Amino acid sequence: MPKKPETPEPEVKAPAVAVEKVVAEEEAKLEVEKDVIEAVPAEEEAAKPAPGSFDIAAWTPKTSIGAKVKTGEIKDIDIILDAGTPILEAPIVDILLPNLESDLLMIGQSKGKFGGGARRIFRQTQKKSPEGNKPSFGVMAVAGNRNGYVGLGYGKGKDTVPSREKAVRQSKLNVFKIKRGCGSWQCNCRTPHSVPFTVEGKCGSAIIRLMPAPKGKGLVVEPNCAKILALAGFKDVWSKTFGQTRNTVNLATACVDALKKLSTTKIPHTAAEVLGLCDGKLK
Repeated sequence: MPKKPETPEPEVKAPAVAVEKVVAEEEAKLEVEKDVIEAVPAEEEAAKPAPGSFDIAAWTPKTSIGAKVKTGEIKDIDIILDAGTPILEAPIVDILLPNLESDLLMIGQSKGKFGGGARRIFRQTQKKSPEGNKPSFGVMAVAGNRNGYVGLGYGKGKDTVPSREKAVRQSKLNVFKIKRGCGSWQCNCRTPHSVPFTVEGKCGSAIIRLMPAPKGKGLVVEPNCAKILALAGFKDVWSKTFGQTRNTVNLATACVDALKKLSTTKIPHTAAEVLGLCDGKLK
């Protein structure tokens, strides 16, 4: 028997009013979901720390000084530095000096036939062993807030990234405050833009002499020492170097030694007023 062709069922059309009602409900639902989705990232962004800041809540201090800093008992780094207490945790400096900057010094040189001799931040050395050559990388970093505080650190490791992080962390632990003033007879402005008097620093055979300069002169020093002075807050300094100055590590250490002598040298009160002396940050 031949099959009868199936007749399609007639489509049942919903009323126009019902369709509009369903569309309106779906749009309202989408608007609510959109508001919820947009609100969640805003809360997450508010919970995240601002770039460049330190998350205090996630930090677990290991020393008594760190615990006092986290609870807010110590709010000024001068309290720690004046007491001579060693800083053993880098987050202490991150909290008390929030605008701290760091930079790396060019202490090494690249290898190669054509690009050899160019300065680089990594100082590579090798050790001979039965298994082969074991390379290590040394990095020197400087940290400062450009307002009277600076520190120098050296890190060494088997890879570049750990040695760099170690150097930056060590520079924060070695932060100290310096004295600034205007000791130039050509300027005599009594503002802390230069060194208040001539001072010398020494490390190995490298010797550096820092001398007061008038306003607008700039940092007339070796480029790596200029990074240290700029992060310390100096704007105008003359300098003179002696000895084996090609050894950048010794020269940078001598520069820091000279800056430390600014604080250890005793100055009469009358001379301090004339020099416009400023100890630490500029208030």
